[in-house]
Amino acid sequence: METMIDTKQKIQLVDGTFTASEANDVIQALLDEKINFHKLQRLSWCEGDKNANTKFPDERIKELEKEKRIAKDFINSIRGEGKRLRIDGILKITLEE
Repeated sequence: METMIDTKQKIQLVDGTFTASEANDVIQALLDEKINFHKLQRLSWCEGDKNANTKFPDERIKELEKEKRIAKDFINSIRGEGKRLRIDGILKITLEE
C-alpha cells in the first residue's frame, strides 16, 4: 500500500528571470550553501566520533559539486546567445511517517 504524503508548506525560494551571469550566481550560491550544510553536518558527526560513518554527507557533497559543474557548463553554453534564464525554485516541505 502506497502512503500519501501531503505537502504541508511551500517556499518560493527563487522566482525570476535572470541574465546568464545572474543565474549562475544564484544557482552557484544556493548549491554552495547546501554543500556547506553537509560539510558542517559531517564535521558535527565526527566531533564526538572520529570513526563516524559520513558516507551520506560525503556522497551528497560529491553529487552537489557535480550539479554545480553541470549548471555552470549549461549556462556558459548559452551565455553568448544573449538570452535570459527563467528560474522557478520551490521548496516543498512534507511530513513523513
